[in-house]
Amino acid sequence: MEQSSTLFAVKILSQDFHIRGRSIHGSFIFAFLVSLLFCAWSVVTVDPCKAGSILTLEQGVSEALSANWSLKTYRERIAQAGYALSQARTGFLPSFSTSYGYTRFGDPMTQKIQAGGIFGASPIELQVGTQDNYQWKGTITQPVFTGFAILSRYELSKLGIDQAELEYQLARLDLVLNVKEAYFGILQADKGVDVGKRAVESLEAHVKTADNFYKVGMIPVNDLLKAQVELGNASHDLVRAQNVSTLARALMNSLLARPVEAALEIEDILEYRPADHDFDQCLKRAFEKRPEIALIAVNIMQADQGVRLARSKMFPQVSLNWEYIKEGDGLEVDGSPYHEPNRWDLMVGATWTFWEWGRTHYEIKQNESARYQLNDTLNSLKDKIRLEVRRAVLGLEEAEKKIPISKKAVEQAEENLRVSEERYKAKVATSTEVLDAQTLLTQARTNYYRALYEHKLAQARLQRSMGSADK
Repeated sequence: MEQSSTLFAVKILSQDFHIRGRSIHGSFIFAFLVSLLFCAWSVVTVDPCKAGSILTLEQGVSEALSANWSLKTYRERIAQAGYALSQARTGFLPSFSTSYGYTRFGDPMTQKIQAGGIFGASPIELQVGTQDNYQWKGTITQPVFTGFAILSRYELSKLGIDQAELEYQLARLDLVLNVKEAYFGILQADKGVDVGKRAVESLEAHVKTADNFYKVGMIPVNDLLKAQVELGNASHDLVRAQNVSTLARALMNSLLARPVEAALEIEDILEYRPADHDFDQCLKRAFEKRPEIALIAVNIMQADQGVRLARSKMFPQVSLNWEYIKEGDGLEVDGSPYHEPNRWDLMVGATWTFWEWGRTHYEIKQNESARYQLNDTLNSLKDKIRLEVRRAVLGLEEAEKKIPISKKAVEQAEENLRVSEERYKAKVATSTEVLDAQTLLTQARTNYYRALYEHKLAQARLQRSMGSADK
């Protein structure tokens, strides 16, 4: 469409040039035409997302999973847990260190020696060290036995990755449900706007009829005023419904990491499909798939490793140290008459803190108590899951029962309004009857659309209660 309009504009410009008799170089005209065609092509090839394309539920969920800021933080937590595991793995390996130092004495180091064989002779003072002393040392330290502390830290780090991944899965489930709730919230709000517009249009027609009747003296003024008041109330409700629709889109945009004021059009979903919702099967699947259960299992294993780590302090800590040393009286540490140029030594040492007034014992008990607490938390969570699944199943059943009832109510309310309007025009019904019929129709339509989207939401909540993130 834009290309055709541009070509038409180019033809008009070309004709205008000829009519006015302007002399323009052919290459300039050609360049000008090419520029216009390029602009038209650019308009046609605009990114569909920026051109206001209709967003489906599947696309909304996919976009949220890839762009949502909160979910990205959980991905970073997984990366951090991986770095923590790599850090813990280094505990099994030897460490390397080096040091360089300088020591200066007030006087050169000396030692007095009694002269042998001469009674009463004065002792001889010999120099045994220099005033300036330099030392370079390289050390390799290998832990041999730490009471399984290093192994426990390593296992805790591995469990940390599992915990981060389960937390990510949990956040993913919540995000998918939030997107679905926001999506159906938009649809329900839009239907509220549509119902409001239809109510305003119907009341405007009724006010026009009432005004004509009033002008010819067929109805009193209060009947006209009632109709006008109802029209004002309906207009007020329409403005509020439009505001709700705008806010619903802002919520959806925030989940998609878009600007909250960005335009957003979504695909309507009105078809009704009954869903399988056997409670026992749903509960079984929930116990198998809910990441919260697996997360507590990981927490219990972490508590077990915490107990093991605390017990490691009851054992001696054994390590192997190898040192290579160079000394001298100069910066180059290449020896001197009083220093060996280099030497090395190997040492196996053990450190055992065997009494701290029960500190280790109480630390063990603290970690054991945390494990018992997690067992209680797991039982509480299972009860909570049973309740959530039960509530979701009942909500789905309730929504399914409401749909045919509310659909029938809409048909009856439409017929009631039609009959009331005809009776009013025939002067066998009052304005109040028409207004009441319009109110009933508005409420029936609202209930019908609410039942449809509540059914969709009930399905989404049941999936979430079973640990599923189906789109």
